[in-house]
Amino acid sequence: MPEVAFNRYYPYAELSDLLHAFALENPSLVSLESIGKSFEGRDIWLATVTDKTTGEAKDKPAFWCDGNIHASELSASTAVLMVLNKLVGGEAHPLLKTHAFYLVPRLNPDGAEWSMETPPRVVRSSTRPYPYLDEDPYGIERQDLDQDGRILSMRVPDANGPWKACDDEPRLLVRRKPGEVGGQYYRLMPEGIVHNYDGMTLRNRRMPQGLDMNRNFPGGWRPESEQHGAGPYPTSEPEIRAAVDAITKRPNICGAVTFHTFSGVHLRPPSRYADADLPAEDLWTFQEIGRVGTEMTGYPAISVYHDFRYHPKEVITGVFDDWMYEHRGVYAWTTEIWSPQRQAGITDYKPIEWFREHPVEHDIALLKWSDEKLGGKGHVDWKPYDHPQLGKVEIGGWDSHYAFRNPPSEFLEAEVAPLADWAIWQAGCAPRLGLREVRVEAAGEGTARVRLAIQNEGWLPTQVTKRALEKSMVRGVQGSISAQAEGDWLISGLIVQDGGQLTGWSHVPASGFGWHTDPTTDVAVFEWIVRGGATYQVTARHERAGTICIDVVVP
Repeated sequence: MPEVAFNRYYPYAELSDLLHAFALENPSLVSLESIGKSFEGRDIWLATVTDKTTGEAKDKPAFWCDGNIHASELSASTAVLMVLNKLVGGEAHPLLKTHAFYLVPRLNPDGAEWSMETPPRVVRSSTRPYPYLDEDPYGIERQDLDQDGRILSMRVPDANGPWKACDDEPRLLVRRKPGEVGGQYYRLMPEGIVHNYDGMTLRNRRMPQGLDMNRNFPGGWRPESEQHGAGPYPTSEPEIRAAVDAITKRPNICGAVTFHTFSGVHLRPPSRYADADLPAEDLWTFQEIGRVGTEMTGYPAISVYHDFRYHPKEVITGVFDDWMYEHRGVYAWTTEIWSPQRQAGITDYKPIEWFREHPVEHDIALLKWSDEKLGGKGHVDWKPYDHPQLGKVEIGGWDSHYAFRNPPSEFLEAEVAPLADWAIWQAGCAPRLGLREVRVEAAGEGTARVRLAIQNEGWLPTQVTKRALEKSMVRGVQGSISAQAEGDWLISGLIVQDGGQLTGWSHVPASGFGWHTDPTTDVAVFEWIVRGGATYQVTARHERAGTICIDVVVP
């Protein structure tokens, strides 16, 4: 059993070796394959995890987890590794006998490699230049000017600057108040050099790598003019095309979590329309899964459209969980790992709005957390620096790459362990076919009636979502019969019969009053009349709920 260090982040080569070791040392549980190549030609590894002695993964309900679609969100890879370790480590998880997992720890290996350099090269997603191949000749380019291995901030003295030192904690910068004059003010900008500086105007240099691969999925995709980072067309990026292709080829996937950073929340669809436009049954189920997620992890479960928009007049499109829900018809979540605010004792805040507006007391609490828990490494004291173009400036401030973007290594294991537990719990909610009864009865003149009754033993219905049912995304359960005998062995009944979709118990109300009835809508019955003196195989199959095959001897 390979030993995973959950107090560090793995570069691509080590991560690949680790995944291969899992497959090599656990051949009855883990298979590893490449689902495609990244822009720079690295393999994108998919681990399929199930107990192969009880059947193939494709014949079991399955759950998908991926991570690190965004370049610097390295703890997302760790979360998927934690799922793998919990399933295989020590004893195999009992769920593997009846379910399967598809795990992609690092969907964006190129960007992750950049983010692990010293100093880090931080891009949103891919290292592919987009939408412009030419470099921007103007603006501030992030660089480690003082060669300390970090890229921090510069504060530049400016009488018209919007920032000033905090009265209660001078290491912090706070906003200048309306009408305030007569103090020491600053402009704040990234540590770096200014290309073609004219001595008066400053702006950020446009980064050549402008893709956001979590805007490149087919669900609600919009062009670059409407959605920044979307790519030239849906699945234009090889990493996203690989994921979409892998998922589509595995129709047994019943749910998904994609791990991101940061905010410490579980995000659910939809991203571009209100909850009122969801089927009520799907909203209720999303809310119940989210409620359990909050209980297990402490992370709030919130709607992207209602609670996680970057601007109240804008929506986000082309994202993974929207595509999984709208095109694949399953419940999918985006889990944003890590909340420095909650680490500092700040609990009453909204993740996106916090960056637009919050009290200075929150900054002071975060600074105290940095001092006491991070050894002062989260916020670096300002120090003078002679900038080649701007003159005397100071370098320091928040080290967001260390303290905000991912958990510092000593916090990593405790942060991702409950997230993995929630993902595994969700997998166990999937629909699953179980055998209720096989009955053989004499039908006269050397024939017999074979009756197969199967039941959905899972919490979710076989189609998983109401949306999938509305859009006919999934075929119902099918019963079929075959014979080892030659000749006319089938007297009555179709060889392949449709049984429709089967409910689970996710729809059951809170109280069973006297007028409540639980109908057997979770059961399907298939019947055939066959000739005796032969062995038959009866099969029930649903692409999401699994397969049951039974040999029946008819005397």
